[in-house]
Amino acid sequence: MQRFAWFVLGIAGGFVAAHLVNKDPRGHEVLADVDARISEFTDRIGDAYRAQEAKIDGLVADVKDVAAGAIDSAQSVAADAKDAVDDTVAAATDAVRDTAAKLTD
Repeated sequence: MQRFAWFVLGIAGGFVAAHLVNKDPRGHEVLADVDARISEFTDRIGDAYRAQEAKIDGLVADVKDVAAGAIDSAQSVAADAKDAVDDTVAAATDAVRDTAAKLTD
């Protein structure tokens, strides 16, 4: 509880000190400079975050395109394999019928 009291006292003291410093023109200038630097820093962090977000979004879009291409290729190969199997079954069926017809004649 004692630490909490010191914490609250420190915050209150900081507000009082900032208020007193802000009343003096030189102190007001210093606080304005600190505020400008903090704003510049947060703007740079925000810009960097947005740049990384755009970069990641681009990578995700590329991965989606590659995955869609792979799926299309796999479907095409599967369709070709099905056609080949169907053709082989038809040829084998015809060969069996021809052989059966020759045997019955």
